[in-house]
Amino acid sequence: MKKFQFPTAHTVLLIIAGLVALMTWIVPAGQFDRLGYDKDKNEFTQTGEGEDKTFPGTQETLNQLGVNIPLEKFTSGDIWKPVGIPGTYHELEPKPQGFAAFLHSPLKGIMGAIDVILFVLIIGGFIGVVHFTGAFDAGVAWLAVRLKGRETILIVLITCLIAVGGTTFGLAEETIAFYPILVPVFLAAGYDAMVALAAIYIGSSMGTMASTVNPFSAIIASDSAGINWTSGINGRFFMLVTGTMICLWYIIRYAEKVRKDPSKSIIFSQKEEIESLFLSNREKEVPFTNQIRLILFLFIASFAVMIFGVSRLDWWFLEMTTVFFVGSIIIGIVAWMGEKPFVQAFVKGANDLLSVALIIGLARGVTVLMDDGLISDTLLYYSSTSVEGMPKGVFINVMMFLYAGLSFFIPSSSGMAVLSMPIMAPLADVVNIGREFVVDAYQYGMGLMAFITPTGLILASLTMVNVTYDKWLRFVMPLLLILTLYTMLILTVMVYM
Repeated sequence: MKKFQFPTAHTVLLIIAGLVALMTWIVPAGQFDRLGYDKDKNEFTQTGEGEDKTFPGTQETLNQLGVNIPLEKFTSGDIWKPVGIPGTYHELEPKPQGFAAFLHSPLKGIMGAIDVILFVLIIGGFIGVVHFTGAFDAGVAWLAVRLKGRETILIVLITCLIAVGGTTFGLAEETIAFYPILVPVFLAAGYDAMVALAAIYIGSSMGTMASTVNPFSAIIASDSAGINWTSGINGRFFMLVTGTMICLWYIIRYAEKVRKDPSKSIIFSQKEEIESLFLSNREKEVPFTNQIRLILFLFIASFAVMIFGVSRLDWWFLEMTTVFFVGSIIIGIVAWMGEKPFVQAFVKGANDLLSVALIIGLARGVTVLMDDGLISDTLLYYSSTSVEGMPKGVFINVMMFLYAGLSFFIPSSSGMAVLSMPIMAPLADVVNIGREFVVDAYQYGMGLMAFITPTGLILASLTMVNVTYDKWLRFVMPLLLILTLYTMLILTVMVYM
């Protein structure tokens, strides 16, 4: 018999989609009513079973509906999605998703995630153009010399910078663009691709898990819970610092072991394959000319512009994609590539990331099945009823694990916040703790699950470095266990302080 090989990320997601489709035949269909705000008309609209109802855009309306959120959160635009209305859950006619729906789900997912997919493909074209110029090879060679004897600095710098991006503006999907750039640098420093993956993905996951001013999780969740977003920020900052230190210790410990003895690498059997993929042109020395310096400057400047736009100008995928599209054209002109070589390099680069783009669409397809099968709210409803009457130490930890489980089915942080917080946050009042702790439980639960959940970004990230899911689990599970126990301790201590 041939040796068993773990299936590709695409197959894993299709298996999960099949299981979710089966769940829609077992889990009762149901939904909470939603409350949306129309700024132009200054009125609320309640949608759910039966006819839609409209109400005046006043605080009194929110109080009557049991939505304990200040009116200004809606009028200012802090909450821009319809929120769940507590106490309105109702069962609906079952909508089990059959074989046809299963087949449609990946295609619907691709259509629903087209903005992210287009971003990934344009990033691929952008990187393909830079690869063609030889700038990456010259830059990696230069960095390898400069980092000689100080390789650990690379891990600390990359992990911390990406964690800062995660905690401030939710740096997550954007990290897909970093792998082709940074993996060669880590390989040149004597590490394996797992170290590069860990520095980038764990840095992002830890940063978003302990979000402090991230508008897509900390701020929108606090707003939806009816509290100021600064409530609990000190605790989350403490978690960010200490959690990142734990992650750095774990990554550096593995990295140094691999650097001293490459056979200790979890992916040692793929060493030649990965190096040929990322260091294919290293035998051809590229001189570090002024033209190369300018190309690398434009390359780095494109990312700086993207980060500035997202964090300060409210940019989203259209604007970010445009930055890299324009950046690739400018670099092509600077390198005097010519029209035909430019197009060929751009298309080849986009093709290299097509697999990643498809994974993003397949993951979104799982959410499509959940929504079409009307079971997302059912899982939320039974989760909320299961924690009533618990001691506060038990309550907050169970809440964290509930959010971890729910995030498998609802991986969107903002979507989870506006749907669940109006329902979950009032439960904190019953056990006599601050609502900010429910926000913490939501962030930490989703953040911990993000390390491994196939419906999140991990499979796309693994595909970028050609590492299978089973090898990632083997690497990350001890760290995940340590972080989970540490988070439980922190949550328990804080609710009793």
